[in-house]
Amino acid sequence: MGSQFSGAETAAEFLAGQLLIAMPGIGDPRFERSLILVCAHDEQHAMGVAVNQPVAGLTVPDLLERLNITATIDAPPDLVLLGGPVERERGFVLHTTDYRSQEMTLDITEGVALTATRDVLEAMASDKGRPRRSFLALGYAGWGAGQLEREIRENVWLTCPPDEELLFGSDHEAKWSKALAKLGVDPRLLSAQTGGRA
Repeated sequence: MGSQFSGAETAAEFLAGQLLIAMPGIGDPRFERSLILVCAHDEQHAMGVAVNQPVAGLTVPDLLERLNITATIDAPPDLVLLGGPVERERGFVLHTTDYRSQEMTLDITEGVALTATRDVLEAMASDKGRPRRSFLALGYAGWGAGQLEREIRENVWLTCPPDEELLFGSDHEAKWSKALAKLGVDPRLLSAQTGGRA
């Protein structure tokens, strides 16, 4: 993960571990109907990974092959996700906490962690030590000091607690509506004027 998001950060602060649900009319096509897990959040920055934006035609086995990682199992053809618009060439694996890379795994919320090193990819391609559930995302979403808090005040995002299906389920198209339903919100009743970016 590098120095920007060290494992020493406590994920319990601020909105880390919460899902952001993009409101209609967000005004940025990169985030339309996005569902983003906030992985780190403090006074200086926030960082999250979208959990419902697949990269068309790119599967995890395809990417492992491109990275010359030899699979010892038939890796499921899960789609690679677009985690966000920042550093799209960089990979992040969100996974259950039965996998851990020493000092390089960031705990996000109970049972969920993030690792951005090659060893987690090697574990995903193996039947030894692989996480029970995981997804691979390219890039992340980032916010500067106070920016995410301001966007939430402006109704750009709703927040909700995650669950395993919202994070790791394969029905990416339905995740946004399911997250809203978890809050008791019918997406058909939301106005496109509710959101909007400053």
